[in-house]
Formats: sequence, C-alpha cells, structure tokens
Amino acid sequence: MAENLTTIITSKTKKILISRDRPCIIIGERINPTGRKMLQAALREENFDIVRQDAIAQVEAGAGILDVNVGVPGGDEAALLSKAIKAVREVTDAPLCIDTADPEALEAALKVYEGKPLVNSVTGEDERLEKVLPLVKEHNAAVIGLCMDDDGIPPTTEGRFAVAKKIIERAGKLGISPEDVVIDPLALTLGAEHRAGRIALDAIEMIVAEFGVNITLGASNISFGMPDRRAINAAFIAMAIHAGLTCPIVNPLHKEVAMAILAADLSMGRDEWGARWIKAYRQRQKAAD
Repeated sequence: MAENLTTIITSKTKKILISRDRPCIIIGERINPTGRKMLQAALREENFDIVRQDAIAQVEAGAGILDVNVGVPGGDEAALLSKAIKAVREVTDAPLCIDTADPEALEAALKVYEGKPLVNSVTGEDERLEKVLPLVKEHNAAVIGLCMDDDGIPPTTEGRFAVAKKIIERAGKLGISPEDVVIDPLALTLGAEHRAGRIALDAIEMIVAEFGVNITLGASNISFGMPDRRAINAAFIAMAIHAGLTCPIVNPLHKEVAMAILAADLSMGRDEWGARWIKAYRQRQKAAD
C-alpha cells in the first residue's frame, strides 16, 4: 500500500495539512450560486455580502478550507472571482479552494491569491489537462482531479482509477508532485444508480492503495433525488472517510454531516481523548441553551 501523502494548502497566515494521519478537513461548499437565486442576483450586482456571511458561518461551523465559486450566466467570472476572493479575505484568512471551469478566471484568481490554494478542478480530458495543469504549476497550487475524461464519467471503479492515474501522471510530467493532486472519484446519485455509492467507495480504496493521494468528494451528490438526504449523506461520508476520504466538499452547517465527520475521525483514532468531539458537543449544548 502506498504511503499516505500530505497536501498543504495555505493562505497568507494559515496552513492546512490534509492527510489520512490527521482529522478530516472540511471544504465548505456554500459559496456557490448554483441553485441559490439570492446569491446569483447579488453576484450580478457585485454585492458580496452573502459571500462574506457564508464565509464566516462556515468557518465557525468547522470548515478548514472554503470553496469559492461565482459562476453565474452572463457574468464576468474572471472579475467576479477575484473580487469574491478579496471579499472573503475581509472576514477570514481560511485557505481557499478556487472553483471555476474557466481558465481565464482561474488565472486571474491565482494572480490575486496570497498563499497556496487548492484548484477545483481538472478532469482527465486532454484539453482541460493542457489548460489547467500549467497554471497550477506556475502558481504553485494544488489541484483536484475529477475522475472523468473525454468519454464522460466511467461507470466502473477500474475506469475511475484509470482516469486518476492519467491525471496524476500528467501532473507529474509538469513537475506537480502527487501530494499536490487531490483526487475526486465522483459520488453520483443513488437515485439513478443504486451501486453509485459502492463504486465511489471502491474507487477511493483502489486509488489510495496505489497512489496514497488525498481524496475529496462532493459528498451530498450521493443523495440527490432521495428522501431524508442528510441521513444518507452522513452515513456515506463516514464510510468514505474509512475508505480514505480526507477533505470532503460539504456544507458544514448541516449538523448531521458535520457530526458524522467528527464521529468518523473519533472512531478512526484521529481525535485524541475525544477532545474535538467533546468540544463540538459542548458548543451544541451551549447553542441549545
């Protein structure tokens, strides 16, 4: 089995270490206009109040890294993304995950970012690899590699492993080390494929065993279209952490998911004397009182 690698993500003053030898790092997903009409409208007006509020709330709820996505139809994403990063910096110095499919927006954001960000994301598609990986290398960033390629999302564990291998190898040819490649094996909805969870879990185990890289997931995708989504999300994320997940992209304000992550860390022996679990419990009790 490969050695567990450590991915380091930084801001100007903070450093986050992602590793299976450490507690799970939450990447807060809230700063994303998808499905959020109020945030979409605010971004079109270049009003970043909601962005600031989401940043504060997620850090207070336990997010170690904040994902920042400002993709709105018709918007100048390059300008909006740089401004959103500056707005987040007004309220927190948490390291950021720069989330865009636009290489121009990515380059603009990387130029204003102080520290070592995580880039979300690159795929195994040849065109994306050619456009994104050189920017990652130039700006000394880390990158999320999605297990999809020019043929789409592979339906099998072996297919996703092959895409992960391609991304890691292509990054290596540019001098991007494996610890700076975080793989997302993709969690698809159980509502469309009842084996979607098992395929993702098996892919995590296979990729970790071979490469030792860190693993992320948009974990809430697993329950899309199903009732009692948060219960499914919590169970799946705990299983994924056991399989090798280290930095899920989730909403830390969803208590069921946040508690599942803490409980999984405790059960995996990554919470000495249960200190983090007890602290979170006391905070919940205080809030309830």
